[in-house]
Amino acid sequence: MTYAYVRGAATLLALAALTLPRTGTAVAAEPRDPWVRAWGANLGGQLGNGTTAEQQTPGSVQGLARASVRELSSGGGAGTGSYAVALLTDGTVQSWGGNLAGQLGDGTLVSRPFPAAVGGLSGVTEVATGFQSSYAVRGERLLAWGDNTYGQLGDGGTASATRAVRVQSLNKVKEVAAGCFHAVALRQDGTVWTWGRAQYGQLGLGDTTDRNTPQQVPGLTDVVEISTGCHHTLARLADGTVRAWGYNVNGQLGNDSTEARSSPVEVHHLSGAGRVIGCGYHSFAVLDDGSVRAWGWNGRGQLGDGSTVSRTTPVPVPGLDEVTDIAGGYAHSVAVRSDGSVLAWGENTAGQLGDATTTDSPTPVVALPAGSGATRVSAPSSGRSSFAY
Repeated sequence: MTYAYVRGAATLLALAALTLPRTGTAVAAEPRDPWVRAWGANLGGQLGNGTTAEQQTPGSVQGLARASVRELSSGGGAGTGSYAVALLTDGTVQSWGGNLAGQLGDGTLVSRPFPAAVGGLSGVTEVATGFQSSYAVRGERLLAWGDNTYGQLGDGGTASATRAVRVQSLNKVKEVAAGCFHAVALRQDGTVWTWGRAQYGQLGLGDTTDRNTPQQVPGLTDVVEISTGCHHTLARLADGTVRAWGYNVNGQLGNDSTEARSSPVEVHHLSGAGRVIGCGYHSFAVLDDGSVRAWGWNGRGQLGDGSTVSRTTPVPVPGLDEVTDIAGGYAHSVAVRSDGSVLAWGENTAGQLGDATTTDSPTPVVALPAGSGATRVSAPSSGRSSFAY
């Protein structure tokens, strides 16, 4: 059975076979569609369809098969600098979209509205994207390219790079995440290292001083997952609790305050977190049972709780269960469920909810139906685009 959330209603309708979004227009993708899908804002060509036209329903990324993609990360805002990077199953990397700061890593500043290989990159195991900076884990070390205004490439300088440079003094890297202008690495020993912009304390180093090389976050151990919003950082510990630091005007640290923190604080009323996700100015946790908690800015309904009230501690997202992945942009969110359905909610000015409208929704609507084959989603933390693969 497939579920659809109906905007403006509190009742969850169970339909035997869902083929229509809330407008009555057929969903763009057929079940078992093999392609990576993208929709929403496209000024930088970040949807990868060869154009820069906005798209209100999911369309295919040119020539990029879902089965070939291990990970996809999208970056940039809503303008011409927005882009995406895909790690393929063979360890190579492709990129597309805006290239104003060299974030495509191809040695140029030329934007490209379709995917192409990032030359010289192979053996990569993970990728991440910031506003206009990109990262790749290779051989348990980190490479970075693109904008370096705040030292976010971690190479000891502030000069931007159109090809990959090595992040200094960091090995045994397990995971990397990128905020708008800062980066975070999780090492295999459970420690966390940060660098880049620190204006709001998002480096977790106890101050607001930018760093151009990685520094260890003091007092933080046993971390098993990291994630970033635009200017805040989240870390999930082995015991299922979550720590947060950085920008907090909207309550995105989840500690029942709106005061920025330059050192980690515990997210209140949250345990049993199996995943943690930083979005633009809001945050999510997927619990071990597949249910979702949300907190932070909610001015466009991006928390999905049916309201536009921001939350300073986690609240349940009603009816959203069996979630396998979730992501959030500037003011919208997107999730995939175990049945392959992709749901989205929040701001929809660029069609980033994928339901053939530009109407905001404070509750989830269907972007792709059950059986679509999607298992992962992505959204740029300061942008208005969505991806499913």
